Amino acid sequence: MTQFLPPNLLALFAPRDPIPYLPPLEKLPHEKHHNQPYCGIAPYIREFEDPRDAPPPTRAETREERMERKRREKIERRQQEVETELKMWDPHNDPNAQGDAFKTLFVARVNYDTTESKLRREFEVYGPIKRIHMVYSKRSGKPRGYAFIEYEHERDMHSAYKHADGKKIDGRRVLVDVERGRTVKGWRPRRLGGGLGGTRRGGADVNIRHSGRDDTSRYDERDRDRDRERERRERSRERDKERERRRSRSRDRRRRSRSRDKDERRRSRERSKDKDRDRKRRSSRSRERARRERERKEELRGSGGGGSGDMAEPSEPGDAPPDDGPPGELGPDGPDGPEEKGRDRDRERRRSHRSERERRRDRDRDRDREHKRGERGGERGRDEARGGGGGGQDNGLEGLGNDSRDMYIESEGGDGYMAPENGYLMEAAPE
Repeated sequence: MTQFLPPNLLALFAPRDPIPYLPPLEKLPHEKHHNQPYCGIAPYIREFEDPRDAPPPTRAETREERMERKRREKIERRQQEVETELKMWDPHNDPNAQGDAFKTLFVARVNYDTTESKLRREFEVYGPIKRIHMVYSKRSGKPRGYAFIEYEHERDMHSAYKHADGKKIDGRRVLVDVERGRTVKGWRPRRLGGGLGGTRRGGADVNIRHSGRDDTSRYDERDRDRDRERERRERSRERDKERERRRSRSRDRRRRSRSRDKDERRRSRERSKDKDRDRKRRSSRSRERARRERERKEELRGSGGGGSGDMAEPSEPGDAPPDDGPPGELGPDGPDGPEEKGRDRDRERRRSHRSERERRRDRDRDRDREHKRGERGGERGRDEARGGGGGGQDNGLEGLGNDSRDMYIESEGGDGYMAPENGYLMEAAPE
């Protein structure tokens, strides 16, 4: 395929020319032949200098020492300059200091962009101004930040001295003072080591934070006010933080309380559901027991129906049934009298609290007892039927058939499940 490529592409795959061989300029270290073998320095000890003749070692200056030396030299040079200028400085013969010194006001910390006209507008409110002299740098021609204002009247200067101090002009608060160069004996300006300010006296332990025209107590008072304000803000922040912590704790407590209340309501609902479930279970069990009792009584009534058919009618229709009536129905001393019914109810109440095994055992025992009662009732009914036919005993059922007598017996039952007032329909016992 490459033979079909154009020549310009085939030139890209062409091999380069081989690298020409050039002999090395010098031999490698292991190829050099040394005329003399390596040896120690013992042969050259005699060439060493005697330590006693050696010059003392010179100590080099460290960086800190060099900086300290330069600082001392600068201070000494500045002191010499200040002494020279102090000899030449005479404020009373200064050509720039003109006018009455007791009517002149000194204004410092002036904004560098403030003009003479703006300064005049700000200080004319205290009285008419005679002259304003703003100080400029001799080398650069830029303003130095202070000026002298001469008033027409001395009272106006005193008013400005009293009220204009700290006034904000062009975003900076100015410092107002009297001219002290010609009014205070022995006064020296700041550039000659004087002035009222203490910001350039020395280190941090000597300098003060602010400088002023009078005593620095008012600035100290400002510092104290500022410190008190800062402490007040810190205390306020601490109170806010503590209040927020209390609120968060209160929210947590309310959240936990709501959670506990929710859990308690849920448990209460579960308990109420369990109670309802148990109540329904007990009611279903009681209905089941009642149904079984009814079935058992129907079985007993069906098994004893043959004996009741042979019973003789009573001799007197108006007499009440005797105490020893049919089994399980009549007579206070019969097997299903009031005392027996009370015992059955107590037994049923105790039975509901027993285990399933005990309940099963009690049901079996009650079933046997009811079966024995039915047998004894059947025998007693047959005996009464025989006795009624021979002796004519009146049992109060004269003129009633077997169905009517069975219905009367059921209405007077012990447990009351088959009573007509409970809503159960009566059916005649099968013959």
